[in-house]
Amino acid sequence: MYDLPQLKPATDAFWHAIAERLKNAGLTAVPASLTRTDDYQGAWRDPDLLFGQACGYPLVKQFKSAVQIVATPIYGSSGCEGFEHCSFFIVNAKAQHRTLRDVRGSVCAVNSFDSNTGMNLLRAAIAPIAESNDFFRSVVITGSHHKSLEAVAEGRADIAAIDCVSFAHFERFEPELTERVSKIGESVRTAAPPYITARKTDAGILRVLREVLNDVATAPGLELVRSALNIEGFAFETDADYERLLLIEEDAAALGYPELR
Repeated sequence: MYDLPQLKPATDAFWHAIAERLKNAGLTAVPASLTRTDDYQGAWRDPDLLFGQACGYPLVKQFKSAVQIVATPIYGSSGCEGFEHCSFFIVNAKAQHRTLRDVRGSVCAVNSFDSNTGMNLLRAAIAPIAESNDFFRSVVITGSHHKSLEAVAEGRADIAAIDCVSFAHFERFEPELTERVSKIGESVRTAAPPYITARKTDAGILRVLREVLNDVATAPGLELVRSALNIEGFAFETDADYERLLLIEEDAAALGYPELR
């Protein structure tokens, strides 16, 4: 989920460490390298998926029958607490907006309508003040958090919700871009994007995957990899925490705001 160009070497090193341990544990047909595809939903549905990462919102809405949760990463970025993270609500640094109420009637940038941090959590924050009416003049789909950030920084949109882990990476690699926006709030915290495996993966392999992650979390020699990815560990048995994402959706609908609009 955070495979930025600048992070690809660390992401690859992270996978190689996992793959090596899986092979040492006796697993066969472990991919030597990651499969990178724009068809992420197809990858999530693949019955042979061994290991991947998914946004929790589409997972509980559409993919519960196709995947099972392996673990939830614990990120060390600002805005994270334990295995939970949040969205930052950002506006152009030159704008006069100070609160969400100030952006009524403006243009909202959303990475995807099936994004928890880009849409679901923003909708939840807008619902109590929308009064069951359209809140934004328009909502534009950008395709990624980075493009939403660019849209706000360049004045093509007035507000966006950016996942705090993504924002931390953007601050590190593109400070000249993040300096052109300001935070006017943050969302409630929810479980970070989980690592997943196919539903058909048997319990024995699932156990090995979790044991391997526990080892990778503390293994000497991987400190720089973990630091680059902002990973501080992994939480297990978090399935129920993702059901909360649907409750957040339902609460917005109960307030007369079922869609971000």
